[in-house]
Amino acid sequence: MNQQLKEDKRNQSALLATAVQAANEFLGSLDSRKAAVFPHDQYNATDLPEIGLGAEAALAQFRTRYESGLAGSAGSRYFGFVTGGSTPASLVGDWLAAAYDQNPAADEDSNAPQVEQEAIHWLRQLFGLPDSFVGTFVSGATVSNFVGLAQARQWIGQQQGANVAEDGLWGIRPFPILAATPHSSAKKALAMLGLGRQAITPVPTLPNREAMDVAALAEILATLDQPAVVIASGGTVNTVDFDDLQAIADLKQKHNFWLHLDAAFGGFAACSPQFAHLLTGQETADSITIDAHKWLNVPYDSAMTFTRHPELQLAAFQNSAVYLGDVKENPSLVHWTPQNSRRFRALPAWMTLLAYGRSGYQDIVERNCAQARWLGEQIEQSEQFRLLAPVRLNCVCFTPASNPSLPQIQEFLAKVRDDGRIYLTQTVYQGQPAIRAAFSNWQTEQRDMKICWQALQELISEK
Repeated sequence: MNQQLKEDKRNQSALLATAVQAANEFLGSLDSRKAAVFPHDQYNATDLPEIGLGAEAALAQFRTRYESGLAGSAGSRYFGFVTGGSTPASLVGDWLAAAYDQNPAADEDSNAPQVEQEAIHWLRQLFGLPDSFVGTFVSGATVSNFVGLAQARQWIGQQQGANVAEDGLWGIRPFPILAATPHSSAKKALAMLGLGRQAITPVPTLPNREAMDVAALAEILATLDQPAVVIASGGTVNTVDFDDLQAIADLKQKHNFWLHLDAAFGGFAACSPQFAHLLTGQETADSITIDAHKWLNVPYDSAMTFTRHPELQLAAFQNSAVYLGDVKENPSLVHWTPQNSRRFRALPAWMTLLAYGRSGYQDIVERNCAQARWLGEQIEQSEQFRLLAPVRLNCVCFTPASNPSLPQIQEFLAKVRDDGRIYLTQTVYQGQPAIRAAFSNWQTEQRDMKICWQALQELISEK
């Protein structure tokens, strides 16, 4: 055995203790660490050593060279992307997932798949989905959208008498894909599926909204002579606007279409009696995307995909190999998603769901939404900023009162980032360059909101 491997095996307990110390020091620094760090220093790769340094020296070198440039994205004032931190229980689960090193895609050598299925069962209950939905873990919303839209493609082929998974797209004619404000990950999924980013036919939105005009959707569907795919938004990325899912579901009585619901973070509205009505009708969706490394607050990367048509998901993703077994009555997880090899990402979700339960997640969602409303109220009362849309859930979309151009927004946000107290991202809302603040971290408190608002006021006033 290699000498460094032999020594590290002998000293593994001490190495893990060193790693725990490093993790605790990093987590303890989150309150003072910059929310985001621009990598100003030029990157110079070193050569791979012929003789390794061993784990302790490698960790020390990483901390010396790179740790100071890591963002505080796990902390309470990272408001850029919808990035939840990691709850203590999910962090424990993630560490153990690495230690256990299970591949849940195999179902004959451990009970890891049972842990995944129990976590999915709990998530169905958390989101208010009926047991008729089959769920699986994937890496993120992009892959979840990919899985859902792959099923839609398979369904369209079925409607036309073709098996796309077996014979490809050549045997089917183009079909309509309808959406009002789809997330870019849905377009990426369509690109990967060979359907193309430009395949979406835009459906008009309601006035001053990102939500779909369902009457306009009905008019489009009435003109079609073939089945279609409708991508509905369960929380848009800029203003967390929700399509009227029940009204869209009612159209299924008259028109033949696959309904894919992208509820990457908006699906967590179901955790709260205040907001659950936004998802009324979600049970009629054919496939649903919900992220875990957003409001579930588990480490990257993690998401779920839910379907009412498991036979189509299996048709699209079954893996034909003798050593993997047949697609039997209870197919192993290798047949459900694009990945044959998958880490035990269900364990962090299982841990945090059991640790904090339904009430814990209701608390996180409602606190984050209250924080977003508070910031929206400050902006409405301010002469320095202008609120561009009502605060519907956990995102605030606003712009400086001077109506700056996109480059000016980018310049301001670079100043915000370099200041380090908070991190926000740019967007464009109805043609207006804007700023977006998203709240989804379990640690965010009112004091963080006051720091956020103070930073924005001070930085916008700087010449």
